[in-house]
Amino acid sequence: MERTARLGTGIGWRPEIAGAVEAMPGIDWVEAVSENLCPGHLPESLVRLRERGVTVVPHGVSLGLGGAERPDAGRLAALAERAEALGSPLVTEHIAFVRAGGPLTASQRLEAGHLLPVPRTRDALDVLCENVRIAQDALPVPLAVENIAALIAWPGEEMTEGQFLYELADRTGVRLLIDVANLHTNHVNRGEDPAEALGELPLEAIAYVHVAGGFERDGVWHDSHAHPVAQPVLDILTDLASRVAPPGVLLERDENFPAAEELEGEVAAIRAAVEKGRAAAGGPVAGRRTAARDAAGAGDAVRQRLALAQAALLSALVAGTPVPEGFDRVRLGVQARALAGKRADVVAKVAPELPVILGTGYRPAFLSYAQGRPMAGGYRRDALDFAEHLLRDGLPQDEAVRRELREWWLEREGPVPRPRRPGARWARATGRALLRRRTAPGRT
Repeated sequence: MERTARLGTGIGWRPEIAGAVEAMPGIDWVEAVSENLCPGHLPESLVRLRERGVTVVPHGVSLGLGGAERPDAGRLAALAERAEALGSPLVTEHIAFVRAGGPLTASQRLEAGHLLPVPRTRDALDVLCENVRIAQDALPVPLAVENIAALIAWPGEEMTEGQFLYELADRTGVRLLIDVANLHTNHVNRGEDPAEALGELPLEAIAYVHVAGGFERDGVWHDSHAHPVAQPVLDILTDLASRVAPPGVLLERDENFPAAEELEGEVAAIRAAVEKGRAAAGGPVAGRRTAARDAAGAGDAVRQRLALAQAALLSALVAGTPVPEGFDRVRLGVQARALAGKRADVVAKVAPELPVILGTGYRPAFLSYAQGRPMAGGYRRDALDFAEHLLRDGLPQDEAVRRELREWWLEREGPVPRPRRPGARWARATGRALLRRRTAPGRT
């Protein structure tokens, strides 16, 4: 295995805190969400950081390496393009599935809009290993994969998290991005011991470490990335640092951004937790054996079994179908509500006019719409489908608001703004007439 790049102390770059990140002292590197970057039009803030010698690592969220299907070539090409545009020493993704259904199950393709856990079974591991190898072969730089937080546990799991990650790294040579906040989340939500997980990990495979905040409500830990880092998370970081010197440690914050001084204080607390762990470190950690890349792939029958299981779970979460046998119904309900809430929040960002047009009625209307109506075409399509759903039902009841929503929908229903050609105007007029028929009183 090639030597892991030394990164140092970093912070997740987000447009909302770009200025604070640029001015923050002692930041060696940043991480940016890959899907939010356009290689030909990189944000000026990232360009300036790169010119100063600050490393930028693209962090993907949509590959779905833990899904039953092989990774999409287009998504892999996009991740590779961003790594090359940024001159990154590595790229990262998640051990998760984000969509299900489709050809393997002969059913509707469903999008989770969220990172969902894969079962820790031999079947799932075989599929994941093959998907990771496909990704490694398509990327110009090394890949590291991240353990995720989970509210739910799969029935019939065959390995602990540490064992699952060890085998993944051993069979593929992939690096690991260890999120200590996610280890804490899984401790609270699933009763898993973070120290046991760390003890089972191939520590020399660690590329870097994530640290993030969250909160506990009704016995469930929510990995929000919108709250201060809790002391138990810092304690896990200290434990990890006592076992191995992490090549890099990064603070993640995605929402509810505090003042720059508070962010700097959290970065300082992370440094202190690492230093405490290094001071307590014993002798060198025994090295693991060099990974031998396993050429065996996952057969079609294995992929189909996993596909059916993942589709059943995701359908229960986003389409209201029955809960698969063995899952905790209460936890699935919590997860389903969290997914719907996140979906409403993201649609509000993608289409910020909708909350303005609908006012306080936006969120309850969207959550009602989301029940039994899974997302299948991305958030932009979801916003348009939501608006069309309201209009078909003659909503909102206020005629002026409904007219404004109709105009918004008509302006955006096509891939480009409405042209002025006579034929196009006729087509649009026909669309309006059909829409009026759909929304006329007495129609459903």
